[in-house]
Amino acid sequence: MSGSSSNQYSYFLKLCCETRNQTQVKKLHCHILKTLSNPEPFLSNNLINAYGNLRNPLYARNVFDKMAQPNPFSWNTLLSAYSKSGDLSTMQDIFNLMPSRDGVSWNSLISGYAVHGSVTEAVGTYSMMLRDGSVNLNRITFSTLLMLSSSKGQVNLGRAIHGHIQKFGFKACVFVGSSLVDMYSKIGPVHEAVKAFNEIPQRNVVMYNTLITGLLRHGVVEDAKRLFHNMKERDSISWTTMITGFVQNGLDRDALNLFQEMRLAGMVIDQYTFGSVLTACGGLKLLEEGKQVHAFIIRKDYKDNVFVGSALLDMYCKCRNVQYAEAVFRRMRHRNVVSWTAMLVGYGQNGFSEEAIKIFSDMQKNAIEPDDFTLGSVISSCANLASLEEGAQFHAQALMSGLISFITVSNALITLYGKCGSVEYCNQLFDEMVFRDEVSWTALISGYAQFGNADKTITLFEKMLAQGLRPDSVTFIGVLSACSRAGLVERGYRYFESMSRDHGILPIHDHYTCMIDLLSRAGRIKEAQDFIHKMPFPPDAVGWATLLSSCRVHSNLEVGKWAAESLLDLEPTNPAGYILLSSIYAAKGKWNTVAQLRRGMREKGLRKDPGCSWIKFKNKLYIFSADDFSSPFYDQIYAELEKLNEKMIQMGYVPDASSVLHDVEELEKIKMLGHHSERLAIAFGLIFIPRHCPIRVVKNLRVCRDCHNATKYISKITQREILVRDAVRFHLFKDGACSCGDFW
Repeated sequence: MSGSSSNQYSYFLKLCCETRNQTQVKKLHCHILKTLSNPEPFLSNNLINAYGNLRNPLYARNVFDKMAQPNPFSWNTLLSAYSKSGDLSTMQDIFNLMPSRDGVSWNSLISGYAVHGSVTEAVGTYSMMLRDGSVNLNRITFSTLLMLSSSKGQVNLGRAIHGHIQKFGFKACVFVGSSLVDMYSKIGPVHEAVKAFNEIPQRNVVMYNTLITGLLRHGVVEDAKRLFHNMKERDSISWTTMITGFVQNGLDRDALNLFQEMRLAGMVIDQYTFGSVLTACGGLKLLEEGKQVHAFIIRKDYKDNVFVGSALLDMYCKCRNVQYAEAVFRRMRHRNVVSWTAMLVGYGQNGFSEEAIKIFSDMQKNAIEPDDFTLGSVISSCANLASLEEGAQFHAQALMSGLISFITVSNALITLYGKCGSVEYCNQLFDEMVFRDEVSWTALISGYAQFGNADKTITLFEKMLAQGLRPDSVTFIGVLSACSRAGLVERGYRYFESMSRDHGILPIHDHYTCMIDLLSRAGRIKEAQDFIHKMPFPPDAVGWATLLSSCRVHSNLEVGKWAAESLLDLEPTNPAGYILLSSIYAAKGKWNTVAQLRRGMREKGLRKDPGCSWIKFKNKLYIFSADDFSSPFYDQIYAELEKLNEKMIQMGYVPDASSVLHDVEELEKIKMLGHHSERLAIAFGLIFIPRHCPIRVVKNLRVCRDCHNATKYISKITQREILVRDAVRFHLFKDGACSCGDFW
């Protein structure tokens, strides 16, 4: 057969490898066997190489065994095939059988062990190579061992190889130098990367890019900037590396400015550049700038790139424009797990938890397997809805798929069970975790804090500190809120002061609101007022509403007026100020003033959000409002309430009419109390939910004092566990008691 025909076959084999078409390689192989009785070694070697590249060492071995006289290239090609496949035992056997070995042979053996993480065997082979003579050493040897050091975090091995590089005269090799700088950048002190960089006389743009990446990874931004600006030649990777590094270090504005410079410099912009720039727009919530980048993406024909599409979704969601994100998602021709997850997380971040759960279902219908981040995100959406039933299904999916072992999923499940009131499951999951981080501890602490279980919350917090873990701002919100609900004023003060003093955490509005709640809930209204005067910034709307709510409970009209006026100045369209202030006047019987406040609300077009409660039964949501007769079961529900009311009165229940903010007769007030939305939902649960299951009710507003007390009686009469989650906290009623305490 002519050399020309061998070249043609070899060319076709190369094309098949590039397209990963193993079937076509086998067809070519068959054609060769049919037409040639004795293929020349050049063609056989190309066949071995093709099967090796396609990770089929058995076929490669078959071709090799049929060769009459395999040459050194044949042996090395077969060795490489087993090296790539991961069959390390056969790889070693072939190496031992080789009649002669050169640098390619040794490097194939080292590479096989290194790629599959066998540090001991790779280093042992390298030592044998040195004993065989340093003549076989080349740049591939050192680059492979440096990459192994980097991937396994073996900085001492990297330093030893660095010494050999200098000893054997490879320190001037740019290829080896780039690997050395990369290794120190990833696992060693970054100053060693800088030192290695400075020791190399000839540097190319790849080496500069490698060091810039390392500096930015370690947060040494100013040094990275200087190196970038000192580069005589920059490529697109240099610019993209800087932009990405700025974003990773929280310098989103700098990233956008550099992107503008990159465009003016006429550099090629790829998917990674767009991804980082969109992340910067999302971080700064710059919707208009994000739209401009989107338009540029369309002009550059990257609109169908799945990586860029996912970044666009994330940007629009962070800019709180879910409608635009949905439009991008619908138009994407190709979607992967990242794009589906970006849309799911976007829904969750913007309060569309039900949509997040639905899109997870759609994702599975499209045969996209969720990863740990996707599953953790959809479980978080269930937690936001307090949907224990759906969350438990995802828990089962996590167990079956093995994703339960990921800390992201376990932490989300702990949060779910905490928000649904099942702290016993929180504890069980927490105890079963092999590894726990700060988020795990915070999730469990927050779960107990929501029920006002201050003792358990504080015990967990102290254990967390004892293990050397650093609490974050969310941890302290849980601890302070637990102290507030349990009336532990002095302890709450100590924890608040320790935030900045001991942990370097600057208190934000949420922490100050917890302190306002701590003081005012305990009846120390004047002290809460003094605390506000000393704050570095005024309270937000939640802070003022918290103080105002406590003024209503403690009938403090003077401070209540001040809090209401401050709240209305801050948010003139927020009806909470009018509602809470009118409730203070109503409690004092000043109905004329109440009427004036309500008239003012009407004139400004403000209205109170209607109170409603909902309960889930057989995967269907049943929603109730006060005096609701729309349910098909209303006759059964009201009959159940009448029966309960009679038994409650016999046990000593006295309705608290102060919760009714209307100027009507006492009997009418009592009737109105008995038909509040949460009571209708509880009665529904008593009728339909099996006795062994707890009754779980969610309310969009705060449970009134009378309903709180009435539910304790209902729990005792029926011997049922009733859990009500309102806009402020959990109320877990069991055996006529409430775990959240009665600090109103």
